[in-house]
Amino acid sequence: MSRDAAGPATDDFTDAVVAVVLRLERGEVMAYGEIAAEAGHPGAARAVGNVLRTVPGLPWWRVVAANGRLVPGHEHRHAELLRAEGVRVSKGRVVA
Repeated sequence: MSRDAAGPATDDFTDAVVAVVLRLERGEVMAYGEIAAEAGHPGAARAVGNVLRTVPGLPWWRVVAANGRLVPGHEHRHAELLRAEGVRVSKGRVVA
């Protein structure tokens, strides 16, 4: 585990997830499981959610469930941020 002088302790998984999420461009959406696989840890979708929750400054709104569902309890804000980037959202889900 490494520690940046300006931030919290991190590990390789966290660093890999952060790198993937930061590559997402405006209007691009990816599923938690896709992020985990891209970060080299297939099957770690829930852990991706933990990273998004604990690492400040990440564009968390660009990450959705595999079925397109938005973050439970934050659907309104999630939809608002995605729509601002041109993503179509309807009934709590990203519309392809």
